[in-house]
Amino acid sequence: MTSTTSNVVFDDLFTITAMDPEGKKFDPVSRLVAHSTNYDMTMTLDYNVELYPLKTGETFSLVLATSLIRGGGTGNADAGADDSEEKDRDVWRPDGKGRKGLEEDYEYVMYGKVYKFDTGTAEIVTVYASFGGLLMSLTGSHRHVTGIVLGDPVYLLMRR
Repeated sequence: MTSTTSNVVFDDLFTITAMDPEGKKFDPVSRLVAHSTNYDMTMTLDYNVELYPLKTGETFSLVLATSLIRGGGTGNADAGADDSEEKDRDVWRPDGKGRKGLEEDYEYVMYGKVYKFDTGTAEIVTVYASFGGLLMSLTGSHRHVTGIVLGDPVYLLMRR
């Protein structure tokens, strides 16, 4: 029996409740505050508003993943994949190593690192990640963030 480990460590729908609640600090960057539909999580996120304009009341899907490879984080190509098909695929990384993956299904993608966990209570935790200085905090039940590991790299993917 084989087991495929998913590279998606968090997935939920969020509705924006506030934009730049403490004022705008930098022109291309906004800070949104949003609440999730399924897991009752609260998120604060800095993002490039020029690349991905959002507004209060808007809903979006957010995924945190350890890899952009579809179906798991192993990095192995499908055993049954045709070699010529693999060669013809578009690559997104200049070194040619990236194949089309999860990023194809999303409109906005950032890459960063989980740098802190704050255990407020036994049940409620906050996960902090930095995406090149753009910060995210995700607060809610520890059950929904068990796959997120302190110090690990993480991809943030968003779509409307």
